[in-house]
Amino acid sequence: MSEIKYYSEDGLQKLRDELHHLIAFERPAAAAAIAEARDKGDLSENAEYDAAKEAQGHLEARISKLQDLIANARLLDESKIDTSKVLLLSKICIKNTKNNMKQTYTIVPESEANLKQGLISVSSPFAQAFLGKKAGDKVEVVVPAGTMNFEILSVER
Repeated sequence: MSEIKYYSEDGLQKLRDELHHLIAFERPAAAAAIAEARDKGDLSENAEYDAAKEAQGHLEARISKLQDLIANARLLDESKIDTSKVLLLSKICIKNTKNNMKQTYTIVPESEANLKQGLISVSSPFAQAFLGKKAGDKVEVVVPAGTMNFEILSVER
């Protein structure tokens, strides 16, 4: 049995959309590529056929993985999450106490992380340092370059 993972509504919908796209569009295209390659002659020496079959195998593996993820997904009920402290789906505004630089991040499930969008994985050491803390708390984060100190300015949903 696969591991249960938690998703926001948007994150779970992205998985469903990707699965739909793979099944509705990519799978028929892969079948067409195999049929086209098959029509070109002897399959024992047909590299195009082999490549199409390999691509189909990767596609089917991805579809299977997505189906498994969705089957074991649990939707987070944001209305039941404590907003007074940093938890999964918290949007935090922090200030580096050394240079006073402010940053805003949202702590999301691992599968939804995207640093460019300010979405950090709940399982990352950076996010772990903030979990359970409240606005006004000072937090020390150990990073490869040393230790950084932050102050949590706000916690939102």
